[in-house]
Amino acid sequence: MQGLRRYPNDVVHLDLTPPSSTTNLSIDGEESSEARIQRLISEHPVIIFSRSSCCMCHVMKTLFATIGVHPTVIELDDHEISALPLVDHDESAHADSPRNPAPAPAVFIGGTCVGGLESLVALHIGGHLVPKLVEIGALWV
Repeated sequence: MQGLRRYPNDVVHLDLTPPSSTTNLSIDGEESSEARIQRLISEHPVIIFSRSSCCMCHVMKTLFATIGVHPTVIELDDHEISALPLVDHDESAHADSPRNPAPAPAVFIGGTCVGGLESLVALHIGGHLVPKLVEIGALWV
């Protein structure tokens, strides 16, 4: 692995300086918050957007871990949280009905916003969380 050096007594040093060449994981500096969030949602089957040190995010991660899923967790600044996609709480709602911003923390499963902790727990208690995770390939049975 590049950037790792072994020292005596089994000490490993990780060099965190950025490499001189660009990698596939580079982030476009001109990418807007909305575009970056949409890209992340499409790239990860289960992703949680949270504020730093959010206890509800910890509960979400613990719930997923007990099921056997390890979501990607992204901590957002306040101005980035406002860039989260809007959520339709009622699929049958009319196009002109108000949509609410996704709560923080917000969990997306298979590109669809589930909502916050309360919605995730309700999905789990209702017996719909595991089938949804299996359906998107985040969990194997």
